[in-house]
Amino acid sequence: MKRLSTLVTLLLVAILAIAQNSTKPVIGISSNWGEGTSTSVSLTYVQSVIRAGGVPMVIPLTQDPELLAAMLERVDAVIMTGGEDIDPLKWYGEEPLPAMGSIVPDRDEFDILLIKMAVEKNMPVLGICRGHQLMNVAFGGTLIQDIPSQVKGSKVKHSQRATSSYGTHTINIEKGSLLNKQIGLEKVAVNSFHHQAVKDLAPGFKATAFAVDGVVEAIEKIGSNRVFGVQFHPEGFTSKGIDTFIGVFQHLVKEAGAYRDAKK
Repeated sequence: MKRLSTLVTLLLVAILAIAQNSTKPVIGISSNWGEGTSTSVSLTYVQSVIRAGGVPMVIPLTQDPELLAAMLERVDAVIMTGGEDIDPLKWYGEEPLPAMGSIVPDRDEFDILLIKMAVEKNMPVLGICRGHQLMNVAFGGTLIQDIPSQVKGSKVKHSQRATSSYGTHTINIEKGSLLNKQIGLEKVAVNSFHHQAVKDLAPGFKATAFAVDGVVEAIEKIGSNRVFGVQFHPEGFTSKGIDTFIGVFQHLVKEAGAYRDAKK
């Protein structure tokens, strides 16, 4: 067991050395919190970054700003990943509704700190599902805590049972928006694994895509092409070799390269 642990440590050190010496941009991926015993990400994010020409690096959970700052010095962009609900009482001042799902306070603290530090550095940031919602909350927005009980008349199944590489409902995309430029479409079928959504937009952000029931499916920071989020999971398609949303990750990697070059 000790030998295995040593080999894993050496492997991680080798991967970090490769990332630091690579000419490709390094994309940090925010991690899940496994009840204090593990930190991990889905391989779909890793594979999507690789397919788009980046070097993936998992950012382990920490509440230490100095340590997180040191980790951010080693990456050129950040992906905020999917996961649990965000604590509404602490982060946007609303009482939790009965239909709200599970929360992980430690991860909320980590994600909020991470995204604020990354944006302050003018680093490219992509929010996916929870990451998209968190981007809105971190900068002053609020969330619909539960779509089925709060969005009257919605007949869209926002929590599908089909595989993540299959689109189950359509979204309409604003022409000229970042998402439109990234994928070249104004209407597309997306996957859907959520019951929360953006409600009040954070100051300085705009919504650029919507489901047919009006649920926000994409946001972007006004005046920036580096900070943007999507409610669906593009990595579910891209990791399976489906290129509909590869442009989302290619754009992030391109901006990461520009960010890296500006640091030199």
